[in-house]
Amino acid sequence: MSVSEQPTTRPPDPGEPDWEAIQASPEFVGLRKRLRGFVFPMTGLFIVWYLLYVILADYAHGFMSTRLFGNINVALVFGLLQFVSTFVITMVYVRFANRKLDDSAAKIRDAVEGGSA
Repeated sequence: MSVSEQPTTRPPDPGEPDWEAIQASPEFVGLRKRLRGFVFPMTGLFIVWYLLYVILADYAHGFMSTRLFGNINVALVFGLLQFVSTFVITMVYVRFANRKLDDSAAKIRDAVEGGSA
């Protein structure tokens, strides 16, 4: 290993926050748990919803081509509902974040920026 390839380790900067301690703090662990408690189930639900659309489009041609009115069929409605569900999930997440995440995140940020972490 040449001199230029050797990893450089520098002493910690006294003004730099201790990121590992912050990540291990009970406040951060709780924040991450609340975030994951929302994001993972919501992601799973959306993937199931999307895969249902794809599977029905591939294997249920008769059902998906059923006309509802005029030239509007079930497949078109399901496709448009994919967009609607994306906006609904976004609105639900914003409300969840405002109620359950933002205060904790602000406290952690203030502690880090204030140097009391």
